[in-house]
Amino acid sequence: MADRFSFHVHAIDGKARTGVIQTPRGEVRTPAFMPVGTAGTVKAMLPENVRATGADILLGNTYHLMLRPTAERVARMGGLHRFMNWERPILTDSGGFQVMSLAQLRKLTEDGVRFKSHIDGSEHMLSPERSMEIQKLLGSDIVMCFDECPALPADEARVAQSMRLSMRWAQRSRDAFGDRPGHALFGIQQGGVTEALRAESAEALVRIGFDGYAVGGLAVGEGQEAMFGVLDYAPGMLPADKPRYLMGVGKPDDIVGAVQRGIDMMDCVLPSRSGRTGQAFTRRGVVNIKNARHQDDPRPLDEHCTCPACRSYSRAYLHHVFRAGEIISSMLMTWHNLHYFQELMAGLRGAIAAGSLDAFVAEFHARRAEGDVPPL
Repeated sequence: MADRFSFHVHAIDGKARTGVIQTPRGEVRTPAFMPVGTAGTVKAMLPENVRATGADILLGNTYHLMLRPTAERVARMGGLHRFMNWERPILTDSGGFQVMSLAQLRKLTEDGVRFKSHIDGSEHMLSPERSMEIQKLLGSDIVMCFDECPALPADEARVAQSMRLSMRWAQRSRDAFGDRPGHALFGIQQGGVTEALRAESAEALVRIGFDGYAVGGLAVGEGQEAMFGVLDYAPGMLPADKPRYLMGVGKPDDIVGAVQRGIDMMDCVLPSRSGRTGQAFTRRGVVNIKNARHQDDPRPLDEHCTCPACRSYSRAYLHHVFRAGEIISSMLMTWHNLHYFQELMAGLRGAIAAGSLDAFVAEFHARRAEGDVPPL
């Protein structure tokens, strides 16, 4: 294993790249999808089962962990890796997005954000320095800068003001992070859907200098067309020799489109959240297992899938346990979804390495267009 953080691109096909992020805790194959372990667990999954799906890295959430059980308690328990029984790399977000979207009675200043917890109403202050401290206590391998992320649509003046505040916070995050061999700090590009603001943000981040760069402020209400419009140019503004991370994305077609545009890392709660609500992602689109048409269907969710849900259980059984409210429904459906997402990433990596990404993407869309056809 490497004793420092590094990134190596092994193949390029168009704008898409495949490579490896090296960390002291193991390799991350890119393009990579990171399952989300918000509060120190990927819901309905054991860590070893998450790893079995092909995941190299998980995402933890600074906001949720600072409130419960607290970063200080996690540190006393040996850090987040030991606490949640995941010894491979962990990326933690900065907490900024959750403060803006979940916390109560927020007060935003140059110093940071003062807010009340959505759990118990307790008051907290989150600043760039405190975010870096929390992520250090957690033992994160990849730390994210503290930033502000306004919901879209928003007027350009508001987006510009927010972006420039985030760039000042990026410098403070860099200063507070210090020199931590083996750990990486990523900057976050902001600027909404305005190319000039994105360019200004990228220039500021590159001037500060980071181990990787995220494209932030997307998948926050602007729609896929607008998101892809930004991704047509935003990744190219960031250093080619560093990982590029698209935050909070997404659906399978979002992932494929982002990879085509040069993104190396993504995360989203969708596979686990959808699994708990009875939605399965398959090669032919989304299957809603709650629908009555599945109650007598002996087929698996996806006849080409090798996950435990598809190897051993029928749609009829999955329909039954979902309707009955059994815990195994969340377990099997989440396992399937995570397996599907990781299989998609492996397919993308293989296609880029072989120089056949266009053919892979064409087949991906053709299968989805066929739809999930009921049996005769």
